[in-house]
Amino acid sequence: MGGTFSSFGTALSALRYQQNVLDTASSNVANAKTEGYVRRRAEGATIGAPSQPALWSRSSPGGEGVGLTGMTRLTDALLDARVRAEHGKQSYLDARVAVLDRVESGIGEPGDSGVSAAMIDLKAAWQDLSNNPSQEASRGQVLARSAALADAVQQQSRMLEAEMSDDRARLTAMVEEVGTLAGDLAATNASIAIAKVNGTDAGVLLDKRDQLALRLSELTGASATQRSDGGLDITLGGVSLVDGARGGSLSVVSGIGPGTAGTPPVVLGVTPPGGTTTTVVSTSGETGALAEVLTTTLPGYAAELDAVAKQVADAVNAAHGAAYDAGGAAGRPFFTYDAADPAGTLAVALTSTAQVAASAVPGGGRDGSAAHTISTSFAGAEGAYSRLVNAFGTTVASAGRLAATQQTLTAQVDGARDQLAGVSIDEEMVAMVAAQRAYEAAARVMTTVDSVLDTLINRTGLTR
Repeated sequence: MGGTFSSFGTALSALRYQQNVLDTASSNVANAKTEGYVRRRAEGATIGAPSQPALWSRSSPGGEGVGLTGMTRLTDALLDARVRAEHGKQSYLDARVAVLDRVESGIGEPGDSGVSAAMIDLKAAWQDLSNNPSQEASRGQVLARSAALADAVQQQSRMLEAEMSDDRARLTAMVEEVGTLAGDLAATNASIAIAKVNGTDAGVLLDKRDQLALRLSELTGASATQRSDGGLDITLGGVSLVDGARGGSLSVVSGIGPGTAGTPPVVLGVTPPGGTTTTVVSTSGETGALAEVLTTTLPGYAAELDAVAKQVADAVNAAHGAAYDAGGAAGRPFFTYDAADPAGTLAVALTSTAQVAASAVPGGGRDGSAAHTISTSFAGAEGAYSRLVNAFGTTVASAGRLAATQQTLTAQVDGARDQLAGVSIDEEMVAMVAAQRAYEAAARVMTTVDSVLDTLINRTGLTR
């Protein structure tokens, strides 16, 4: 509607719109440090003339003011998808590095108390006995250092089993968390759809939706697809985990049982909403990392350690059996172990120093040549263990480099997203000052129109 009074409506629309801008900027500032918050922007549009003119009046060509068209969340769907993908890769590498670092610390190589040092000490003890075959102390030293080697191997085996047991527990907890998150995301999708139909602001729900989807990606490397109603569908390995308002679950099909020997590979299964469990191969996320180390990395190292323990025991037993002890009898087996778990059961079989065989000739002579032979018998095991530790160290270093490289890429996509969705206090201050001045200008328009009307109504036509 044209006319002087219409200016009040125009100024009022400006006041209301600028108030919304101020409220939006205040909300952004208040949530600047809130995890997962995406900044909003109040969108306005000129209120134009009506499309159908009235019969007895015409609209002002200047328009009818400004109106709020809605609140925009400053996000990019493609960038959000990239963030979820990179975070899934980063979580996989970080979880793998964390496990490998713990195992490397438990191995303790190089060091004074590891398996390598124990082998060196045992070799020195046998060589000392070869030089002093008649000394009881030298035989006792051989037994003590042999026991120390067995203890070092057993301790490393127990450390590996403890790590795998902890990782199984972590994987079980993560699988349960995935099911909970899937249910929460399904409920959030339903709330978003309702808010869209009702025309209410769904900004908080959308923030929660993105947080849940990001966490699912970090845990499983799952991918998300946006729905027309604003929700997100989640798929893992091509199997639906969240479908609109319905959530599925994740489970461990095999590979969680105790023990290392004979344990089947860790296999994950996705149960889609209303469907049957389908096995999937998770190559990303924290669950994928734990499945990989429990299936390949740690069992592989444990098997190699078992081979080293068996090689040491067999080599020493063979050389010791060809020698003669202090009483002149043929040497008996020096080490004993369970073939199903050599590293975890390696132990010294002899019970006295007299049973230590150091002589190459029978009859109880003080010959020490056999002791020297025994000292060199497990050189192959020393080399095998050195290669095992070096290979594992290379694996740990490589995993660390991959994680550091991925961190650079993840930081880049996070930075790009923060530039768009993150709150800048300086930018919001500028927006608030601009809205404040615009509000004041609209108020001044209203004051000016009021003054004009006062002159028109109260002063026009007065004779005095």
